[in-house]
Amino acid sequence: MKALNLSQSEFTQLTGDNKPVLVDFWAPWCTYCRRIGPAYDKLAEQMGEALTFAKVNIDEEPELARQEQIEVIPTLVLYRGGQALGSMVAPESKAKIEEFLEETLGK
Repeated sequence: MKALNLSQSEFTQLTGDNKPVLVDFWAPWCTYCRRIGPAYDKLAEQMGEALTFAKVNIDEEPELARQEQIEVIPTLVLYRGGQALGSMVAPESKAKIEEFLEETLGK
């Protein structure tokens, strides 16, 4: 399953679900965002059944970034039932993202 690109309204609806949602807050001008992007997309393909993967372009949704207090990108935030369960800033690798998910979801 491919990562979804979210607007404000889609974000509210999707993160309110009981299924976990990992949101990547990013921007096209961010070199590190572009570098970690393929690893994030690969995880979306591999784990898309267990949780939803989504992206928010902070240039297109600046109010959402402010609302979620995103100060550094890329920032990944894991949501479930409308609540942020945890976040990580500038993940080093696909393995680090997987580790974060396992720790945060308690698997």
